[in-house]
Amino acid sequence: MILNDFLKALGQTGDPRFRKVLLLGIGLTLALLVVTYAAFLALIQWLVGPDAILPLIGPVTWIDDLLSITSLLLMIVLSVFLMVPVASAITSMFLDEVAQAVEDRHYPGLPLASKTPFWEGVRDTVNFLGVLVAANVLALVLYVVFAPFALFIFWGLNGFLLGREYFTLAAARRVGLPEAKRLRRKHLVTIWLAGVLMAMPLSIPLVNLVIPIMGAATFTHLFHRLTQQQMPVR
Repeated sequence: MILNDFLKALGQTGDPRFRKVLLLGIGLTLALLVVTYAAFLALIQWLVGPDAILPLIGPVTWIDDLLSITSLLLMIVLSVFLMVPVASAITSMFLDEVAQAVEDRHYPGLPLASKTPFWEGVRDTVNFLGVLVAANVLALVLYVVFAPFALFIFWGLNGFLLGREYFTLAAARRVGLPEAKRLRRKHLVTIWLAGVLMAMPLSIPLVNLVIPIMGAATFTHLFHRLTQQQMPVR
């Protein structure tokens, strides 16, 4: 059933409104990767001087290296580590638009959903990013101790965190935050599994660029399927 929710989301990529948000999300993600990598090169050159040498790149000449093919490959690798927090941020920014597009097509007749105030959304996003980063930093110990299972630990941990965030955002716009949390506890295992489904492609370069928006759409379907009825707006 979770896979069916994802396939429904995938099938809507041709929707003009959906595609617009998808492309905007990809653009912002790529821009963040470029800015992060440019800052990394500039920091290295500032710390060690103009003769800085990096593995695989050689001498750092900042702008030239930023535009090189080698840098493109490194940015793709970097995306594996950045995409989990990026997925959360992008989803928080665009979930209302994505969810509305999904509901207009698959759940017509619903009343208008309640939108989260901008600064409240920013606060929640920053708080969640802090939890996400802290959890992954602590998990580095597990990655080292249980190295053969590191990828599965990554999927399990981030699947839990992303599923929690995705579902809460999708549900809160329809039933309010307290009820969203209650539903999240009730359907914890299903939400966790759906989160893992989102976390797995996040570790695949290029593919991970489309996952934040697909996750927002998938969890909108998941919310409506789990509640099995049209919920009143808060």
